[in-house]
Amino acid sequence: MRIAVCGGPYANPYALQAFADDARARGARRLFCLGDLGGFGADINALWPILTANGVECVAGNYDVAIARGDTDCGCGYRDPADNEYAQIIYDHTLAAANRDFAAWMGELPTQRRETIAGCDVHMVHGSPLALNDFWWASLPEEEHRLRAEASGADVVLCTHSGLPWQRRTGRTLTVNVGVLGKPANDGRREVWYALLDLVDGRASAELIPLAYDWRAQAASMRAAGLPEIFAETIETGWWTTCLEILPPRERARGRYHLYRSTLPTAFTPAGDGWGPAPAGTLAGERPVVPLFGTPYFPSRLWLYTNFHCNLACDYCAVASSPRAAARTLPAATLRALVDEAVDAGFTELYVTGGEPFLHPDIIDLLDHAVARLPTVVMTNAMLLRGHRADGLAGLAGRELTVQTSLDGATAATHDLHRGPGSWQRTLDGIRHLTDLGLPPRVALTETPENTAEIPAVARLLTGLGLPAGHFAVRPLLRRGFSRTGVDIGADSSIPELTVTADGLHWHPAGADKATSPDLHLAPAATSLEAGKELITERFFTARLTDGSLPRPVHCAI
Repeated sequence: MRIAVCGGPYANPYALQAFADDARARGARRLFCLGDLGGFGADINALWPILTANGVECVAGNYDVAIARGDTDCGCGYRDPADNEYAQIIYDHTLAAANRDFAAWMGELPTQRRETIAGCDVHMVHGSPLALNDFWWASLPEEEHRLRAEASGADVVLCTHSGLPWQRRTGRTLTVNVGVLGKPANDGRREVWYALLDLVDGRASAELIPLAYDWRAQAASMRAAGLPEIFAETIETGWWTTCLEILPPRERARGRYHLYRSTLPTAFTPAGDGWGPAPAGTLAGERPVVPLFGTPYFPSRLWLYTNFHCNLACDYCAVASSPRAAARTLPAATLRALVDEAVDAGFTELYVTGGEPFLHPDIIDLLDHAVARLPTVVMTNAMLLRGHRADGLAGLAGRELTVQTSLDGATAATHDLHRGPGSWQRTLDGIRHLTDLGLPPRVALTETPENTAEIPAVARLLTGLGLPAGHFAVRPLLRRGFSRTGVDIGADSSIPELTVTADGLHWHPAGADKATSPDLHLAPAATSLEAGKELITERFFTARLTDGSLPRPVHCAI
């Protein structure tokens, strides 16, 4: 037998009627609804005639129980104040609007249904066998899925409360979260979802069905009822703009919006990167939710490691670069493709680094391509800028290219202590040469016990070399790579900055050496930047502290 099962009509009569029509057209002999008739939409009363006319067999969700009893809230199970604020707005509307005869009918619905269909033991619940408002997420650990499946013991368990469709087998049990009809699945699609199940001789299979319906009419009815604009926006775009904090990291990472503006932790104030104030980015505007990417919490700058070998062997290099390091050079074609992909993925800045990037044979062509697409910073020790490299750089002067180098002391003795004999003088010569080429560099100092007292003198030295004000910043020594002392940096303590190397994607440029920083490696080579953004977002929320605070920025290279 083929059956169709929906969840959460959420006062969306257009989707409910489309479900009945589509399911019958696909050969479904029985139609079921797993509850939550109200919520999100404007016209709950329009559902009753559709349910009865189409013979939809219902179980009650937490919303239906609450409406029938006249409770003061929906009992949805949200824990975050902002989630509850938006849930309360729509619950108050629904409770006031609901026909009391319809509400009484809801009160007579069972909160679960269990029957044998075509030899299959089928258990229909709203949340899970554990609780009416249990959020049964796809990303729950295996033991949590097993707990719920064993609590039922059925061949098939059907649920809905979380609103996101999925299916999986746990032991002999097929579990299907059928999704909801009332709003899209936070996937950028306007369609909503339901499930078709084929039950034959004790065997069950399921298909999740995307359902087109008149979303324009639904959005218009919500606006006409005076519901918040962000509710209609979800219907029109497919992205959730409310009830975000309940989402686990994996589910949250797949949406467009990730944080409530009003609940951003006050303990962390996004700061500039040492070269001026942070851009407003996507924190600007009035929408109450923001994405993580494009904010100071996940800057839209992409780091590309052209290679890892270097003409220097600095004893505190965070990525263990040296003349002996495996080159791990990214081919020029790959680098150009990454620049183009970065533009499509919404990145607004590009940082090109190494190793020493000017050991890459195609560095000038790469920079020429990059600055045509994005403002670009290239990191260099400024010691190899002669001949064709200098000529190529001169041709890029006046474009959106910044050259950045390092000077770690006001004297050769201090600088060379960590970077090698003769490097201080060669760095000064490189700074002068870059200035002559029309590319006065930015200069960063890695603070160590030996050079702390010299920082004012370094600033004066750079002013004497003609560098503009604001072209000098101090960065911390990090305990990564060759360095055994300094600031610890990890995914649970640092703001992410997506980084690409020949080994794949990394959380932060300071952790780009897979051998010495395996904990900051995200994904293998050829993983897309969009996938990287999603991985970082998931990992970011996994790492959030229990008090809601966020990691702090660690400016390792600027």
